[in-house]
Amino acid sequence: MTAPTILADPPSSHPPTSHPQHADQKPAPAAEIPAMAPSFPLPALRPARRALRVRHIVLGLATASSLLAGLYWGLLASDLYVCEAQVVVVRADMGGVDPGGLGGLLSGLPGGGNRADQMLLRSHLLSLDMLARLDAELHLRQRYADHAHDPLARLRDAHAPLARFADYMKRRIAIDYDDNEGVLHVEAAAFDPQTAQAIVATMLREGAQFMNRNDHRLAQVQVDFLSGEAQRMGARNEAARKALLAYQNKAGMVSPEDTLQSVAGTIAQLEARRSALQTQLGTLEAYLVPSHPDVVALRQQIAAVDGELARERDRAASNAPGALNRSADAFRQLEQEAQFSQGLYQTTLAALEKGRITAMQAMKQVSVIQSPSLPEYPARPRRFVNTLVFTLAAFLTAGIALLLVAVVRDHID
Repeated sequence: MTAPTILADPPSSHPPTSHPQHADQKPAPAAEIPAMAPSFPLPALRPARRALRVRHIVLGLATASSLLAGLYWGLLASDLYVCEAQVVVVRADMGGVDPGGLGGLLSGLPGGGNRADQMLLRSHLLSLDMLARLDAELHLRQRYADHAHDPLARLRDAHAPLARFADYMKRRIAIDYDDNEGVLHVEAAAFDPQTAQAIVATMLREGAQFMNRNDHRLAQVQVDFLSGEAQRMGARNEAARKALLAYQNKAGMVSPEDTLQSVAGTIAQLEARRSALQTQLGTLEAYLVPSHPDVVALRQQIAAVDGELARERDRAASNAPGALNRSADAFRQLEQEAQFSQGLYQTTLAALEKGRITAMQAMKQVSVIQSPSLPEYPARPRRFVNTLVFTLAAFLTAGIALLLVAVVRDHID
């Protein structure tokens, strides 16, 4: 009987490990043994290629946008002609300012005394009313919406509402006030030099009319009021004079007061004569009998003086309607009314003349320092500057975008 043959395990190709194994530890299955990594790192190359691709895309977009901007500003952008003018608002009464007062000090400063007028003029030049007048006179919407110009610079619709047209014209019209010089700078840009010059000239003309119209309206209201008062005072004065003349004709005397004074003088003379006769009568009665002819004559003279004195006193002052004191009082009232009406009429005439002078002094003149001349060359767009600025902005934006991408990638890793 033969003994069983014991086959030995094939030798392992792996070198034996130096770590001892416990008796109860089982060997690991062959499927659980990790495979060896390849000799080159493929996964590490993919993020680098992705970052390089993003960088190329961003820089390519920046370069393409810069080229398009250069193409637009260099070839497609329409020329804009800019017309400029410098004006200052001057009052006609600036010479009447007291040089020793605060007004004189302020008027000596640049722009002093007329800054409010110039700011008012600026507001009117930028108003919708001014834009409506410009469009009605120069047909600006059709000019700026002409399809011969590039789409980015022209007005989109020739029948655009006035509000949208005003938003568009804010890029074409600029009005600035220089505090140092006290001058208002007006400029307008158009696709042809004639239109730019016409815009500025029309604005200055309408602005001058507007500045004078407001002050003239107020001054004219004052002048009209004073003219009406002068006519009313003239009619009142004429009525008072006619009433005075009618009373003089009715009373039959020029001045009842003078007549009353004359009667008062006569009464004083009669009283003095009566006193003298009384004295003489007393002297004669001292040595003559009462029936003496001289005594009787003196008594008759005294009685005559007394009668005349009584009549003059009744004429001067009594309850009768024709008494001189009543006539003088009525005449005095009529004369005072006539004098008062005459004074009011003269005062009103003086105020009317002063109001007319003030209305002339209130006139404002828009003095043109630099007239709106015809532009000789297009001042806009600044092609090289715009292209350079756009290129710098594009690459700056690209750099910021790449920086943000790098920060995000580092945060994810």
